[in-house]
Amino acid sequence: MKPPASVCNCAILLVLLPLLAVLQTTHAQKNAIDIYSLTVDSKVSSRFAHTVITSRVVNKADSMQEATFQIELPKKAFITNFSMIIDGVTYPGNIKEKHAAQEQYSAAVARGESAGLVKATGRKMEQFQVSVSVAPAAKVTFELVYEELLKRRLGVYELLLKVQPRQLVKHLQMDIHIFEPQGISFLETESTFMTNELADALTVSQNQTKAHIRFKPTLSQQQKSAEQEDTVVDGDFIVRYDVNRTLSGGSLQIENGYFVHYFAPESLSMIPKNVIFVIDTSGSMIGKKIRQTREALIKILEDLRPEDHFNLITFSREATQWKPSLVPASTQNVEEATKYANTLKAHGGTNINDAMLMAVQLLETATREEQLPSGSVSLLLLLTDGDPTVGETNPSKIQKNVQEAIGGQYSLFCLGFGFDVSYAFLEKLALDNGGLARRIYEDSDSALQLQDFYQEVANPLLTAVTFVYPNNAVEEVTQDNFRLFFKGSEMVVAGKLQAQSPEVLSAQVSGKLPTENITFQVESQVAEQEEEFRKPKYIFHGFMERLWAYLTIHQLLERMVSASDADKKVLEKQALGLSLNYSFVTPLTSMVVTKPEGQEQSQVAEKPVESGRTVFRHGAMGHMGPILAAGVSMHAQRYGLNNKRGGPPGLSLTGINPHPFHLIHRDPIPMRGIVDDDLHETMKETSPTAPKPAPIQAPTVILPLPGQSVDQVCVDIKRTPGPSLRLLSDPDQGLEVTAEYNMQKAQFSWIKVTFKNPQLQVRVSPEHVVVTRGRRSSEYKWKETLFVVMPGLTMTMDKAGLLLLSSPDKVTIGLLSWDGPGQGLRLLLRDTDRFSSHVDGTLGRFYQGVLWGPPDATDDSKRTLRTHGFDYSATRELKVDYQEGTPGTEISCWCVEL
Repeated sequence: MKPPASVCNCAILLVLLPLLAVLQTTHAQKNAIDIYSLTVDSKVSSRFAHTVITSRVVNKADSMQEATFQIELPKKAFITNFSMIIDGVTYPGNIKEKHAAQEQYSAAVARGESAGLVKATGRKMEQFQVSVSVAPAAKVTFELVYEELLKRRLGVYELLLKVQPRQLVKHLQMDIHIFEPQGISFLETESTFMTNELADALTVSQNQTKAHIRFKPTLSQQQKSAEQEDTVVDGDFIVRYDVNRTLSGGSLQIENGYFVHYFAPESLSMIPKNVIFVIDTSGSMIGKKIRQTREALIKILEDLRPEDHFNLITFSREATQWKPSLVPASTQNVEEATKYANTLKAHGGTNINDAMLMAVQLLETATREEQLPSGSVSLLLLLTDGDPTVGETNPSKIQKNVQEAIGGQYSLFCLGFGFDVSYAFLEKLALDNGGLARRIYEDSDSALQLQDFYQEVANPLLTAVTFVYPNNAVEEVTQDNFRLFFKGSEMVVAGKLQAQSPEVLSAQVSGKLPTENITFQVESQVAEQEEEFRKPKYIFHGFMERLWAYLTIHQLLERMVSASDADKKVLEKQALGLSLNYSFVTPLTSMVVTKPEGQEQSQVAEKPVESGRTVFRHGAMGHMGPILAAGVSMHAQRYGLNNKRGGPPGLSLTGINPHPFHLIHRDPIPMRGIVDDDLHETMKETSPTAPKPAPIQAPTVILPLPGQSVDQVCVDIKRTPGPSLRLLSDPDQGLEVTAEYNMQKAQFSWIKVTFKNPQLQVRVSPEHVVVTRGRRSSEYKWKETLFVVMPGLTMTMDKAGLLLLSSPDKVTIGLLSWDGPGQGLRLLLRDTDRFSSHVDGTLGRFYQGVLWGPPDATDDSKRTLRTHGFDYSATRELKVDYQEGTPGTEISCWCVEL
């Protein structure tokens, strides 16, 4: 759908205005605002993260400059404090009810000031930005505090931090402290900016219950090169971890008069599920969306277990069911469904109402006729990319129809593909029916997003879970009953201890398995628990009360979505009271940032809300110069450009030519000589009678053979026994490498590396890299910096497109996106002396001993190679060595064809 003309004009204006600002910023002023210190301190106490970002800057120019503090924070986090210290005076951020803050904001706009409403959204992050004018030689300290409860998803907790100073910083330091009384079972770090030089600045220490991650690079480590003053520190830093747990009632923790109960039992058997996939195939899904939906659906179908039942419904103008009833997920039925999924095409309108009612009717019939396994769980998964346009199109009526049809019997999960769909509509539809909604972003990894969401709900372990605590012990307890518990997730209940609570706090958790009810018991010594959290100096004390408030607010906001108007007002009042009492910037509150006299007096930070479509708000930003995220930015005011209107946050200006319209006058150049002489020579050079020699190619694989008479062999694949190849397999190393080779294109279609410990799979194609850990998958683009440290393995990728998987005691596997002659995917092997005697496979056999025959008597460029009972003819040829990256080096290599 094309946006209205007014929106298009607006977008052009938002791009052109920042360009003017860049044209007025000279190179000499680039670092007039100098960040001399930037620190990130994050304390994670029992999943609750308290993060403080502090930036100290100084104006080195001889004129007034504008400094902009901008950081990105997770969407689920609440800002809780912000302050600026200017010339020893503190200017705090005051959290107010949103309506009161909006009045102040509107008044500022009416006076012609930029009120600087600070808000922006990304896939996982939000932006906070505030600007202030700084006098020559003056210093400013910015400090932002935010908090979040880390949610367990597919077996891990994830802390995501953005580090983007955009300039070299004398004191750059990041500290992450994690304290988990249950014990840390797994810890890994990932970075999108880390280099081998920067890796020396990263330290990770860990014992049973705590971990400390520190990143403190020097100025030289931050530099891109000795000649460049630019920084390489620009991107994400992610910490993932999990805790120890058993088949029990969970972990009941107590601190400062509050408790939190974490419940995620291990070793429960999966409950059979009945799932109906309701897929939008309307015209708006045409192209990439429908292709990615087909790809994801096929993968999801492959993951169904034989005891599951399923069906497919597709809808455009009308709804169509694949089978007349739900069928078992047998091999034959899954194969048939896969063929059907491959035929899906996009056309027509969007009839959500009829499709959903058809899906519910299928489940009702199957339940009534006892076609489904006893104790199984029934789920509905809706995927759509637009609003209803056919049949019933009133969103409220559709929500009512679906809720009445489901009647609390099944759970509905809604996926909104892109930004043309009303997310609020889908969110209410899901929450009304015991499920949740998720936005699928239009990107190269959309299929993976769909698969990951399915994995979150694919393995139900318990139904009808209820938490019970003694009435005389606790009060103000958060949600204590849940419809479903899924593998890899976690249930969290928090509350307040009563003044006269007993010395031992007990809890009972009950739920339903397919054939029986189950009850868990857990108890906790109050005094011991209080002492355990009182001792450590590196945790944020008093966190559990704030955790309780954070969780309560989130649940109240969620309940508001499905509440009646009368109930909504009550819930809103409760959530607002807690937000103000605990100084949280939530959708009901705003933070008003005060400034020195004579500057803009009111900048307002609001909590963005996930909405249906992207909307630009005008007058919302107070800066147009180059942004230094998580630090500062500047632009000179002496040019008379009082820059108060600005464009959208996050707009990248890198690479814009400061002189885009440079006109040069030259005299006409006579053309005769070119036509008569040069063209004739060019035609001679390109004549068919003088063909250029074929360029030397890179082989399919280069195998290093350390300790042997020939130190390496080049291998070219000329035929394959089947659609896929088992290149390497070493059970002692817990390593396997498989691939598919396209004979027509003479290159790998994909290569897959599988590790047994840690459980990891890396699958590369010419388009991207997909890393799967357990049931979590992540996609990376080639030539993007990546640095992941996990127990037993390090994974790195550089901007040349070389992905390395290394371990101190394992063979190093390299995967390369090769752009040189014979371009395509390439496999690299290092430390091959670590292969065990059990190594096997098409390439692995070369590591079980190679016997070289003497050179041929008539042609010393030929000889025979014997390995593992196979004889190969080897020929000495010139090849391009790809192992050090493009453009490669020319080598003489013994070549073998497989």
